[in-house]
Amino acid sequence: MLKGIHHIAIICTNYQISKTFYTEVLGFEILAENYREQRGSYKLDLSLPDGRQIELFSFPNPPKRPSRPEAAGLRHLAFQVDDIDLVIAHLNAHNVITEPVRVDEYTHQRFTFFQDPDGLPLELYEVKVQ
Repeated sequence: MLKGIHHIAIICTNYQISKTFYTEVLGFEILAENYREQRGSYKLDLSLPDGRQIELFSFPNPPKRPSRPEAAGLRHLAFQVDDIDLVIAHLNAHNVITEPVRVDEYTHQRFTFFQDPDGLPLELYEVKVQ
């Protein structure tokens, strides 16, 4: 049966900007990069230290996301962090705007949202062992 999430696929509008964002700003490692000539697009396989992966695709003229974040379907991606303040400072140093930090009313963990270059909602979720 299911054992976990292997990867998440994201379609971007500007491949070079998104590649830089996910690798240099968020710190994903490049596993493979392929240009698919017949589709006029790139497929970039990225990985986090825990093995989770993102497939970053570029397609000519992809449609915009319907709304943020309450469109039917995937709402946002959440990344686990140990120190949310440290990660926020890193993002802000790279001109990535983050929302004010909130506290999850059920888990009492801290979280915030930011966006990738195409406006995809991303979340930082701080997990503190108590």
